[in-house]
Amino acid sequence: MSKEHHYTSTTTWTGNKGEGTKDYMAYARDFEVYIDQKPLLKGSADAPFRGDITRHNPEDLLLAALSSCHMLWFLHLCADNKIIVVNYIDKAFAKMIENVGGGGKFTEVILNPTVEILDESQIEIANSLHELANKKCFIAKSCNFPVLHQPTCTVGK
Repeated sequence: MSKEHHYTSTTTWTGNKGEGTKDYMAYARDFEVYIDQKPLLKGSADAPFRGDITRHNPEDLLLAALSSCHMLWFLHLCADNKIIVVNYIDKAFAKMIENVGGGGKFTEVILNPTVEILDESQIEIANSLHELANKKCFIAKSCNFPVLHQPTCTVGK
């Protein structure tokens, strides 16, 4: 039986410099995202789109959502398979193409998780679980571009 989940957030534009959107140069692209019981997230457009580089932009957040969703599914699958993960880091990469005249789209994301486990005999199964994690990730399944993964697995102590 399927379960339905709901999410809410409030996004507020904070970039009115006093003249609103009088013209393209008159306003900042700053915004705040509020989600109940969570820290306020300050965002802006990416720097090439007149944004504040010190704030998170929507493109960063999409990549972070894909990377973290994949990680959480992978850790779940490792726990189910009795694989002890002691470290996980993903240096994810996204490619977005901007169209002439505005707009654009992501064309691919590559996740590069480096995972440290305790048992060398489980490296092969651990690496194979990335494919299943990718199939289970709610965010990846919602994208219209490929989300690829290039995992590295090592043995730690």
